[in-house]
Amino acid sequence: MLFSVAVAEAAVRLLDGYPLLAFPLGAPKGRESVETSMVDAIPLQPGVDRAWFYADPPPLPNRRPVSAEWQKLFHELEASSTGGMAFRPSDIFKAWNTAFMGPDPCKHEFLRHAPGHLWVYDPPDGAPTPPYRYIPDATQPIGLVVNQMGWRGAPIQVPRGDKVVRIVFVGSSTTAGPPHLPFSYPEYVGYWLNRWAEARKLAVRFEVLNAGRESIVSTDTAAVVRTEVLPLKPDLVVYYEGGNQFLLHSIVSDVKKDVAPPPSAAPSGDGSGPQGWLQAAARYSAIAGRVRTAVGAAGSQLDGREPPKPDYRLNWPAGLDEKDPDLAYPTLPINLNTITRDLDRMRTELAQAGSDFAVSSFLWMVKDGMVLDPIRHRFILDQLNISYFPYRYRDMERLSDFQNRFLAKYAKSRGIGFIDTARYFPFNPDLFVDAVHTTWAGLRLQAWVTFNQLLPIVEKHLADGSWPRPSDPATASLPTIVPRKITFDCKR
Repeated sequence: MLFSVAVAEAAVRLLDGYPLLAFPLGAPKGRESVETSMVDAIPLQPGVDRAWFYADPPPLPNRRPVSAEWQKLFHELEASSTGGMAFRPSDIFKAWNTAFMGPDPCKHEFLRHAPGHLWVYDPPDGAPTPPYRYIPDATQPIGLVVNQMGWRGAPIQVPRGDKVVRIVFVGSSTTAGPPHLPFSYPEYVGYWLNRWAEARKLAVRFEVLNAGRESIVSTDTAAVVRTEVLPLKPDLVVYYEGGNQFLLHSIVSDVKKDVAPPPSAAPSGDGSGPQGWLQAAARYSAIAGRVRTAVGAAGSQLDGREPPKPDYRLNWPAGLDEKDPDLAYPTLPINLNTITRDLDRMRTELAQAGSDFAVSSFLWMVKDGMVLDPIRHRFILDQLNISYFPYRYRDMERLSDFQNRFLAKYAKSRGIGFIDTARYFPFNPDLFVDAVHTTWAGLRLQAWVTFNQLLPIVEKHLADGSWPRPSDPATASLPTIVPRKITFDCKR
C-alpha cells in the first residue's frame, strides 16, 4: 500500500507539474501541453517559423537561490495567512511608496495588515502612484526574478547599444504574469523577435522589458510610464490591461436581493475542519491537493453552469453606440473615461520623448451559456459567479466586447498600433487560471499572437530607419530605488 501511494504521488506530481522531490511543494511549473491545432490557427507573419513557438528563452542570468531568511519569512506568512485579498505573503517583498503609505502604516487600510515591517521607498515626484515597486535585483520565494529596475526579467543593458530596439510592456498582473513560471509573455515576445531578427540576418537586437505589476489600475500605469519607463527612452510601449477597472455597478440598478452568491470552491483559510487539514496537507502532497480541489468543488454546489442570479436592470447609456463607441462620451461604462485620460497621458508623454505607443485588446474567459468543468475551472467559476456576483455572463461578455471595440477605435483615432490579442486567442477555459489570467499554455499562446501582431509595426520602423534609435548617453543611469526597512507595531 505504501509503495502504491508513493507511485501515485509521483504520477500526480508529474501530471500536475510539481518537482518529484520537494517538501513543501511550491507552485506547479505549469507545463501544460498546447494543442497543435491552437498554434496552427494563429496567423503567422511572413518569415516566422512555427517551430519557434516550442522554444524557450535561455535561463535568466540574474536568477539566484532565495535567501534562507526570505524563505523562512515567506513560509511563516503563508502559514498565518487567512486568504483573500488582505496582506499576502508576496506583498512583503515589495518596496511600498511612502506617499501611498502615509505617515503611519497602522492607519493604512491595507498595509496595517503587514507583519510589523515593510520595505519602503520615497517617490522622486512625491506622488502616491504607483503604490509599490518590486524590491530590485532579487529572486523572491514565489519564483519572481527582478532586475535592477525592480521589473520582472533579465538585467537591463546599460548603456543601451546602438543596434538595440527597446520595447516595454506595461499593465497589471496579466502583464506581469504568474511569478512561479520562468518567463512572462513579454519575455517570450522578446525571445521570438530576436529569433526572427537572426533568421532575417538583421543587425539589430530586441530588448523587451516587463514593467507590469499586479493590482494596479490605468492611473498607476501612467505613473509607471512617467517615472520609470520614460527615462529609459523606449522605442515602443505596449499597454495590456482590462480587468482591474472592469466594474459594472455604474450601469446596473434594481438588483433584487432574493438570491445569494454560491459558496466558494476555494478552501477555507482558518485552518480548521477537513478543508483546513487538506489545505495544510496539500503543501506536501499533490494527491492531497487534488482531493482538496474535488472536495471544494463538490461543496460549492456548482455543476459547471452559470448559477441562478437575481434580476437587475442594465442601463446602457443613452445614445452610446455599442458597435461604434464614441470616445468622447461623458459617462462611458467600466471606467473607460478614466482609462482614456490615462492612455492619452501616456501616449502624449511618450510622443514627446520620441517613443511610440500601442494598445492591446484584452482577454476575458466569459461567454453567455458556457459550461465549465467544476474542478478544473473552479477559479474561473469563482471569479465570474462570486467576485462578479450578481452580474450575468451575457452582460460581462457584452461589456468585454465593447471594451475591446473601444480600444481598437482608440488606437485607430490616435494613430497608434493595435494588437488584437482577443481576436486570435483560442476561447478555451483550459488556457485560463481564472477569467483573465492565463495558464502557462495560455501565456505562450498570448505571446505568440502578440509577437505576430507586433511584427508589422517592427518591420515598418526598421524599413524607414526610425528604429533602432542612436544610444543616448543621458539614459546611462536608470531610475532605480534603494528601499529601506521600517518596523512598527499596530497592536500597540
